[in-house]
Amino acid sequence: MQATTFSDEQLAGQRLMTGFDGTALNADLKFLINHLKIGGIILFSRNLETPDQIKHLCDEVQNYARLCEQPPLFIAVDQEGGQVARLKEPFTQFPGNPHMNGEKDAINFAKVTAAELTRVGINMNMAPVMDVAPEGIDSIMANRAFGGDPAWVTRLGLKVIEHLQHNNIIAVAKHFPGIGRTIIDSHMDLPMLDDDISAIERMDLIPFKAGIQHGVSGVMLSHIFYKKLDPLWPASLSDKIAKVLLRKQMGFDGIVLTDDLDMGAIVKHYEIQTAIRRILAAEIDLALICHKGPNMEIAYKELLQGIKDSADLKAKGMESVERIMKLKKRYLKHQ
Repeated sequence: MQATTFSDEQLAGQRLMTGFDGTALNADLKFLINHLKIGGIILFSRNLETPDQIKHLCDEVQNYARLCEQPPLFIAVDQEGGQVARLKEPFTQFPGNPHMNGEKDAINFAKVTAAELTRVGINMNMAPVMDVAPEGIDSIMANRAFGGDPAWVTRLGLKVIEHLQHNNIIAVAKHFPGIGRTIIDSHMDLPMLDDDISAIERMDLIPFKAGIQHGVSGVMLSHIFYKKLDPLWPASLSDKIAKVLLRKQMGFDGIVLTDDLDMGAIVKHYEIQTAIRRILAAEIDLALICHKGPNMEIAYKELLQGIKDSADLKAKGMESVERIMKLKKRYLKHQ
Protein backbone atom coordinates (compact mmCIF):
# COMPACT_ATOMS: atom_id res chain seq x y z
CA MET A 1 0.00 0.00 0.00
CA GLN A 2 1.46 3.35 -1.08
CA ALA A 3 0.97 6.60 0.83
CA THR A 4 -0.62 8.05 -2.31
CA THR A 5 -3.51 5.59 -1.80
CA PHE A 6 -4.06 6.57 1.83
CA SER A 7 -6.92 8.75 2.96
CA ASP A 8 -6.12 12.01 4.73
CA GLU A 9 -7.18 10.29 7.95
CA GLN A 10 -4.62 7.53 7.41
CA LEU A 11 -1.90 10.02 6.51
CA ALA A 12 -2.53 11.68 9.87
CA GLY A 13 -2.91 8.54 11.97
CA GLN A 14 0.11 6.67 10.61
CA ARG A 15 2.29 9.41 12.09
CA LEU A 16 1.19 8.66 15.65
CA MET A 17 2.71 6.10 18.00
CA THR A 18 0.82 5.80 21.27
CA GLY A 19 0.86 4.13 24.63
CA PHE A 20 -2.26 2.73 26.28
CA ASP A 21 -3.50 1.14 29.49
CA GLY A 22 -4.25 -2.56 29.77
CA THR A 23 -2.79 -5.93 28.88
CA ALA A 24 -5.13 -7.02 26.09
CA LEU A 25 -6.99 -5.60 23.11
CA ASN A 26 -9.59 -3.30 24.65
CA ALA A 27 -11.93 -0.46 23.68
CA ASP A 28 -9.18 2.15 23.95
CA LEU A 29 -6.87 0.23 21.64
CA LYS A 30 -9.67 -0.38 19.16
CA PHE A 31 -10.39 3.34 19.10
CA LEU A 32 -6.73 4.16 18.49
CA ILE A 33 -6.40 1.63 15.68
CA ASN A 34 -9.76 1.99 13.94
CA HIS A 35 -10.62 5.65 14.50
CA LEU A 36 -7.25 7.39 14.92
CA LYS A 37 -5.59 4.93 12.51
CA ILE A 38 -2.33 5.02 14.46
CA GLY A 39 0.92 3.81 12.97
CA GLY A 40 2.18 2.06 16.09
CA ILE A 41 2.01 1.39 19.80
CA ILE A 42 4.66 1.41 22.52
CA LEU A 43 4.58 -1.03 25.42
CA PHE A 44 5.40 -0.26 29.04
CA SER A 45 5.49 -2.29 32.23
CA ARG A 46 1.77 -1.62 32.69
CA ASN A 47 1.09 -3.61 29.51
CA LEU A 48 3.42 -6.53 30.17
CA GLU A 49 2.86 -9.63 32.29
CA THR A 50 4.05 -12.94 30.79
CA PRO A 51 5.52 -13.92 27.42
CA ASP A 52 2.26 -15.65 26.47
CA GLN A 53 0.20 -12.59 27.42
CA ILE A 54 2.50 -10.26 25.45
CA LYS A 55 2.39 -12.51 22.39
CA HIS A 56 -1.41 -12.66 22.59
CA LEU A 57 -1.64 -8.87 22.92
CA CYS A 58 0.64 -8.26 19.92
CA ASP A 59 -1.21 -10.80 17.80
CA GLU A 60 -4.57 -9.29 18.75
CA VAL A 61 -3.62 -5.74 17.83
CA GLN A 62 -2.13 -6.80 14.49
CA ASN A 63 -5.18 -8.90 13.69
CA TYR A 64 -7.47 -6.00 14.59
CA ALA A 65 -5.48 -3.59 12.39
CA ARG A 66 -5.86 -6.07 9.54
CA LEU A 67 -9.60 -6.35 10.22
CA CYS A 68 -9.84 -2.55 10.04
CA GLU A 69 -7.91 -2.56 6.74
CA GLN A 70 -5.03 -0.67 8.32
CA PRO A 71 -1.32 -1.38 7.79
CA PRO A 72 0.43 -3.52 10.39
CA LEU A 73 1.55 -1.65 13.47
CA PHE A 74 4.95 -0.82 14.77
CA ILE A 75 5.05 -2.43 18.22
CA ALA A 76 7.85 -0.82 20.19
CA VAL A 77 9.43 -1.20 23.61
CA ASP A 78 12.33 0.36 25.51
CA GLN A 79 14.60 -2.61 26.11
CA GLU A 80 18.03 -1.10 26.65
CA GLY A 81 19.06 -3.36 29.51
CA GLY A 82 19.94 -2.14 32.99
CA GLN A 83 17.63 0.47 34.48
CA VAL A 84 15.52 0.79 31.30
CA ALA A 85 14.20 -2.68 30.53
CA ARG A 86 10.41 -2.98 30.34
CA LEU A 87 10.51 -6.76 29.89
CA LYS A 88 11.34 -8.50 33.16
CA GLU A 89 12.05 -12.15 33.92
CA PRO A 90 11.80 -14.65 32.30
CA PHE A 91 13.24 -12.33 29.63
CA THR A 92 17.01 -12.06 29.83
CA GLN A 93 18.10 -9.31 32.22
CA PHE A 94 21.23 -7.52 31.01
CA PRO A 95 23.22 -5.21 33.33
CA GLY A 96 23.00 -2.25 30.93
CA ASN A 97 25.15 -0.33 28.48
CA PRO A 98 27.73 1.04 30.99
CA HIS A 99 28.61 -2.52 31.95
CA MET A 100 29.39 -3.76 28.44
CA ASN A 101 33.06 -4.70 28.13
CA GLY A 102 33.26 -4.83 24.36
CA GLU A 103 31.69 -5.77 21.06
CA LYS A 104 31.03 -9.34 22.16
CA ASP A 105 28.71 -8.07 24.93
CA ALA A 106 26.92 -5.72 22.53
CA ILE A 107 26.40 -8.47 19.95
CA ASN A 108 25.12 -10.90 22.56
CA PHE A 109 22.70 -8.31 23.95
CA ALA A 110 21.35 -7.51 20.49
CA LYS A 111 20.98 -11.11 19.33
CA VAL A 112 19.30 -12.35 22.50
CA THR A 113 17.04 -9.30 22.77
CA ALA A 114 16.01 -9.53 19.10
CA ALA A 115 15.10 -13.19 19.48
CA GLU A 116 13.06 -12.55 22.62
CA LEU A 117 11.23 -9.56 21.13
CA THR A 118 10.45 -11.43 17.92
CA ARG A 119 9.10 -14.38 19.88
CA VAL A 120 6.39 -12.21 21.46
CA GLY A 121 5.57 -10.07 18.40
CA ILE A 122 7.48 -6.86 19.21
CA ASN A 123 9.17 -5.41 16.11
CA MET A 124 10.91 -2.21 17.28
CA ASN A 125 13.38 -1.54 20.09
CA MET A 126 13.91 2.05 21.20
CA ALA A 127 17.64 1.35 21.37
CA PRO A 128 20.55 1.80 21.29
CA VAL A 129 21.32 4.86 23.39
CA MET A 130 23.93 6.72 21.32
CA ASP A 131 24.43 9.55 23.80
CA VAL A 132 27.96 10.25 25.03
CA ALA A 133 28.08 10.75 28.81
CA PRO A 134 31.51 12.19 29.68
CA GLU A 135 33.05 11.66 33.09
CA GLY A 136 33.28 14.62 35.41
CA ILE A 137 29.67 15.81 35.08
CA ASP A 138 26.48 14.52 36.64
CA SER A 139 25.17 13.32 33.28
CA ILE A 140 21.51 12.35 33.19
CA MET A 141 22.62 9.44 30.97
CA ALA A 142 25.49 8.16 33.14
CA ASN A 143 23.62 4.95 33.97
CA ARG A 144 22.29 4.39 30.43
CA ALA A 145 25.04 5.37 27.99
CA PHE A 146 27.85 3.10 26.82
CA GLY A 147 30.32 5.65 28.18
CA GLY A 148 32.04 8.97 27.71
CA ASP A 149 34.23 8.25 24.70
CA PRO A 150 32.47 8.89 21.36
CA ALA A 151 34.53 6.19 19.65
CA TRP A 152 33.56 3.59 22.29
CA VAL A 153 29.88 4.59 22.13
CA THR A 154 30.03 4.32 18.33
CA ARG A 155 31.74 0.93 18.38
CA LEU A 156 29.22 -0.71 20.71
CA GLY A 157 26.19 1.14 19.39
CA LEU A 158 26.86 0.03 15.83
CA LYS A 159 27.01 -3.61 16.92
CA VAL A 160 23.64 -3.27 18.65
CA ILE A 161 22.11 -1.66 15.56
CA GLU A 162 23.61 -4.24 13.22
CA HIS A 163 22.52 -7.28 15.18
CA LEU A 164 19.05 -6.00 16.11
CA GLN A 165 18.27 -5.21 12.46
CA HIS A 166 19.94 -8.31 11.07
CA ASN A 167 17.56 -10.24 13.32
CA ASN A 168 14.50 -8.30 12.08
CA ILE A 169 14.08 -5.80 14.93
CA ILE A 170 13.94 -2.11 14.02
CA ALA A 171 16.65 -0.18 15.88
CA VAL A 172 16.11 3.42 16.98
CA ALA A 173 19.19 5.47 17.88
CA LYS A 174 18.51 8.02 20.61
CA HIS A 175 18.48 10.86 21.74
CA PHE A 176 19.54 13.07 18.79
CA PRO A 177 21.59 15.22 18.70
CA GLY A 178 22.79 13.95 22.10
CA ILE A 179 21.81 14.46 25.74
CA GLY A 180 24.84 13.01 27.50
CA ARG A 181 26.10 16.40 28.62
CA THR A 182 22.83 17.52 30.21
CA ILE A 183 21.97 17.08 33.89
CA ILE A 184 18.24 17.91 33.99
CA ASP A 185 15.79 15.07 33.34
CA SER A 186 13.56 15.96 30.38
CA HIS A 187 10.84 13.80 31.93
CA MET A 188 10.56 16.62 34.46
CA ASP A 189 11.49 19.83 32.61
CA LEU A 190 13.26 21.28 29.58
CA PRO A 191 17.09 20.93 29.69
CA MET A 192 19.32 23.35 27.80
CA LEU A 193 22.73 22.95 26.19
CA ASP A 194 24.59 26.10 25.17
CA ASP A 195 27.32 24.57 22.99
CA ASP A 196 27.69 25.52 19.34
CA ILE A 197 27.60 23.05 16.48
CA SER A 198 31.38 22.56 16.38
CA ALA A 199 31.43 21.37 20.00
CA ILE A 200 28.44 19.10 19.40
CA GLU A 201 30.09 17.67 16.27
CA ARG A 202 33.28 16.85 18.20
CA MET A 203 31.38 14.85 20.82
CA ASP A 204 27.67 14.15 20.48
CA LEU A 205 27.15 13.71 16.75
CA ILE A 206 29.93 11.17 16.16
CA PRO A 207 27.90 8.06 17.12
CA PHE A 208 24.81 9.28 15.28
CA LYS A 209 26.78 9.95 12.08
CA ALA A 210 28.14 6.43 12.23
CA GLY A 211 24.69 4.98 12.91
CA ILE A 212 23.27 6.78 9.88
CA GLN A 213 26.13 5.56 7.68
CA HIS A 214 25.46 1.99 8.87
CA GLY A 215 21.75 2.12 8.07
CA VAL A 216 19.99 2.61 11.40
CA SER A 217 16.25 2.54 10.71
CA GLY A 218 15.10 5.18 13.15
CA VAL A 219 16.39 8.19 15.08
CA MET A 220 14.64 9.59 18.14
CA LEU A 221 14.85 13.32 18.80
CA SER A 222 15.57 14.61 22.29
CA HIS A 223 13.55 17.18 24.22
CA ILE A 224 16.65 19.34 24.71
CA PHE A 225 16.89 23.05 23.94
CA TYR A 226 20.16 23.54 22.02
CA LYS A 227 20.25 27.32 22.12
CA LYS A 228 22.87 27.79 19.41
CA LEU A 229 21.36 25.24 17.02
CA ASP A 230 17.83 26.59 17.30
CA PRO A 231 17.14 29.62 19.54
CA LEU A 232 13.38 29.00 19.46
CA TRP A 233 12.57 25.29 19.73
CA PRO A 234 13.83 22.10 21.41
CA ALA A 235 15.20 19.40 19.12
CA SER A 236 11.96 17.41 19.05
CA LEU A 237 10.10 20.41 17.61
CA SER A 238 12.89 21.97 15.56
CA ASP A 239 13.03 22.15 11.78
CA LYS A 240 16.63 23.37 12.06
CA ILE A 241 17.62 20.16 13.88
CA ALA A 242 15.26 17.55 12.41
CA LYS A 243 14.96 18.78 8.83
CA VAL A 244 18.20 20.68 8.24
CA LEU A 245 20.83 19.03 10.47
CA LEU A 246 19.58 15.43 10.56
CA ARG A 247 17.97 15.10 7.14
CA LYS A 248 19.79 17.48 4.82
CA GLN A 249 23.27 17.82 6.34
CA MET A 250 23.69 14.31 7.77
CA GLY A 251 21.69 12.57 5.03
CA PHE A 252 19.39 10.48 7.21
CA ASP A 253 16.55 8.93 5.18
CA GLY A 254 14.97 6.64 7.78
CA ILE A 255 12.15 7.51 10.16
CA VAL A 256 12.48 10.35 12.67
CA LEU A 257 10.57 10.09 15.95
CA THR A 258 10.00 12.47 18.80
CA ASP A 259 10.57 11.39 22.35
CA ASP A 260 7.36 11.16 24.40
CA LEU A 261 5.37 14.39 24.00
CA ASP A 262 3.86 13.80 27.46
CA MET A 263 7.19 14.51 29.14
CA GLY A 264 7.63 17.58 31.30
CA ALA A 265 10.05 19.19 28.84
CA ILE A 266 7.12 19.58 26.44
CA VAL A 267 3.89 19.70 28.44
CA LYS A 268 5.21 22.35 30.85
CA HIS A 269 6.07 24.68 27.98
CA TYR A 270 3.94 23.91 24.91
CA GLU A 271 0.36 22.98 24.14
CA ILE A 272 -0.01 19.76 22.17
CA GLN A 273 -1.44 21.70 19.20
CA THR A 274 1.73 23.80 19.05
CA ALA A 275 3.91 20.70 19.30
CA ILE A 276 2.10 19.00 16.42
CA ARG A 277 2.29 22.08 14.22
CA ARG A 278 6.03 22.16 14.84
CA ILE A 279 6.32 18.44 14.03
CA LEU A 280 4.55 19.06 10.72
CA ALA A 281 6.85 22.00 9.93
CA ALA A 282 9.95 19.96 10.82
CA GLU A 283 8.80 16.98 8.71
CA ILE A 284 9.14 14.60 11.66
CA ASP A 285 7.63 11.22 10.83
CA LEU A 286 6.28 9.90 14.13
CA ALA A 287 4.89 11.76 17.13
CA LEU A 288 5.18 9.67 20.28
CA ILE A 289 2.44 10.06 22.94
CA CYS A 290 2.84 7.48 25.65
CA HIS A 291 0.04 8.07 28.17
CA LYS A 292 -3.70 7.75 27.90
CA GLY A 293 -5.48 11.07 27.66
CA PRO A 294 -6.96 13.68 25.35
CA ASN A 295 -3.62 14.56 23.72
CA MET A 296 -3.80 11.59 21.37
CA GLU A 297 -7.05 12.64 19.75
CA ILE A 298 -6.04 16.32 19.80
CA ALA A 299 -2.77 15.42 18.06
CA TYR A 300 -4.59 13.36 15.44
CA LYS A 301 -7.03 16.19 14.70
CA GLU A 302 -4.17 18.69 14.44
CA LEU A 303 -2.26 16.43 12.04
CA LEU A 304 -5.40 15.91 9.97
CA GLN A 305 -6.22 19.61 9.86
CA GLY A 306 -2.66 20.44 8.84
CA ILE A 307 -2.67 18.14 5.83
CA LYS A 308 -6.17 19.22 4.82
CA ASP A 309 -5.27 22.90 4.97
CA SER A 310 -1.93 22.78 3.17
CA ALA A 311 -1.02 21.02 -0.06
CA ASP A 312 2.65 21.29 0.93
CA LEU A 313 2.07 19.71 4.35
CA LYS A 314 0.06 16.96 2.70
CA ALA A 315 2.86 16.27 0.23
CA LYS A 316 5.43 16.19 3.02
CA GLY A 317 3.08 14.01 5.03
CA MET A 318 2.91 11.56 2.16
CA GLU A 319 6.71 11.44 2.12
CA SER A 320 6.70 10.65 5.85
CA VAL A 321 4.18 7.88 5.43
CA GLU A 322 6.18 6.49 2.50
CA ARG A 323 9.17 6.21 4.83
CA ILE A 324 7.00 4.55 7.46
CA MET A 325 5.54 2.09 4.95
CA LYS A 326 8.97 1.27 3.51
CA LEU A 327 10.10 0.25 6.99
CA LYS A 328 6.92 -1.71 7.68
CA LYS A 329 7.27 -3.63 4.42
CA ARG A 330 10.85 -4.51 5.30
CA TYR A 331 10.36 -5.56 8.92
CA LEU A 332 6.65 -6.33 9.37
CA LYS A 333 5.99 -8.46 6.31
CA HIS A 334 4.95 -11.47 8.45
CA GLN A 335 2.68 -9.49 10.81
